[in-house]
Amino acid sequence: QVQVAESGGGLVQAGGSLRLSCAASGHTFRNYAVGWFRRAQGKEREFVAAIRWYDQNTYYGDSVKGRFTISNDNAQNVVHLQMNNLKPEDTAVYYCAAGYPAVPTREDNYHFWGQGTQVTVSS
Repeated sequence: QVQVAESGGGLVQAGGSLRLSCAASGHTFRNYAVGWFRRAQGKEREFVAAIRWYDQNTYYGDSVKGRFTISNDNAQNVVHLQMNNLKPEDTAVYYCAAGYPAVPTREDNYHFWGQGTQVTVSS
């Protein structure tokens, strides 16, 4: 089974950019869907973006469309989340997950989760 680990979080000013990475170990991401979710303090976990490895279809939450881009690096077995024009409301712990979800925007059937990485956007 695959293990996933996030990196790239940090503190950034509003309008700035960050790139998060999700690295696989123990297995490749081949044939998985890889999703990013986030949880802001006091709120439920929210879908951010996902990519299906086998057909490269991508999915985005409404709040990040046009600002965030998910991509994969086959050679490095890594999924990136490029986050541009960040807003204070993007502040959250961001989680990477891998699995076989019937609907990539839902948490169901994402079996393998990372520990999360904190993103803080100051106003």
